[in-house]
Amino acid sequence: MSNTRHIYTNATLIDSVRPTPIPNTSVVVENGRITQILEGGAKADTANAVVTDVAGAYLMPGLWDVHIHPDYLQLADVPLADQVTLFGHKLIAALTDSGIVGLRCAGAHHYMDVAWKRAFDTGQYVGPHLYAAGHFLTTTGGHFLTSGHALECDGPYGFVHAIREQMKNGVDHIKLNLSGGIMGPAWDLHTHSFLLDEEIKAAFAICHQREFKVMAHATNPQAVKAAIKLGAHSIEHGYILDDECIDLFLEHGTWYVPTLAITHLTPNQAQTDFERRWVKNRNLMQSLCCRADAAADVHAHWFEKALKAGVKMAVGSDIRPLKEAALLEIGLWAKDGATPWQTLLATTKHGAEVCGAGKDLGTIEVGKIADMIVVAGNPLEDINNVQRLQLVIKNGDIITDKRAPA
Repeated sequence: MSNTRHIYTNATLIDSVRPTPIPNTSVVVENGRITQILEGGAKADTANAVVTDVAGAYLMPGLWDVHIHPDYLQLADVPLADQVTLFGHKLIAALTDSGIVGLRCAGAHHYMDVAWKRAFDTGQYVGPHLYAAGHFLTTTGGHFLTSGHALECDGPYGFVHAIREQMKNGVDHIKLNLSGGIMGPAWDLHTHSFLLDEEIKAAFAICHQREFKVMAHATNPQAVKAAIKLGAHSIEHGYILDDECIDLFLEHGTWYVPTLAITHLTPNQAQTDFERRWVKNRNLMQSLCCRADAAADVHAHWFEKALKAGVKMAVGSDIRPLKEAALLEIGLWAKDGATPWQTLLATTKHGAEVCGAGKDLGTIEVGKIADMIVVAGNPLEDINNVQRLQLVIKNGDIITDKRAPA
């Protein structure tokens, strides 16, 4: 945590508390936390401070992506040490290149997410806040086994044993894959649920007993309802919902992380230059593009319905590279009917809250950690202005400065 006193002056503040920009604001940071927010041109005491004039640009909380994975690389092709190193470089690039200050992992083999979480938390490297899942757990013949991140479990005790192993190795939450997905072989379908009742009940029971949150991959109404009723902290994907799912989300206060990128980013659907470039580089198999295209309209429908109903929602991308993933997902929220304010909350305040960090992060308020970004355009007019990055501020210190030289 920085000991330097910083003052960011002449900012147009977007604090993720009020849905309007506050011009001519100064934010004072001491020991890495915000100590004063001075509006209306009020002047801060500049003695013994580093003063940065942001020249009217938009000062806002850093971004969050609450569904990520390392690259899907096989050990036969890339040694483990190289994969771990590559993951760390990409985590750091997400912070420094795009202002993504918080990331929640949804599966990583060999606990590489735990290793990097510890490296960042102890100050060995400057990186984002990272929340680790270890492996994601599925059944034999379950979801996305070729990723390398899956751990196959069978029977109630098989899941209990695997969950205890994750806990022992330092994860923050447990990722359960209750159903299939879009990206998989013909038998891995998002319309199918994989766990038996006794398996899912045992898995949730041990998580509750040990006070670990469950991040539930659930892609159809059966899986979504089972997960919410058993106390899932968040539902990931939710490609297909129904009205009862929406009611259960609201009744239980469960988070929904829709990962629109999985169904929406195909050659047939890409609309912007950013999306088309990404889709070209991804080069997804035609058969998987067809599965995504077929699922996209239903996914978009239930996303919009959940949003309008007031379901708690946060931005998670489930794609790579990490420095582009959240930015692409944010654009898709806007395309599917979310307002800039709804999207901004989902990738700042709500991202921190999903990770249990809302007390310290996610908004610009006195007492909170000063993880902030400055962007050149107003994201409340066009949410894609978050791509117009000028400064990344970590614990009050500027770690990226993209402003043109004076």
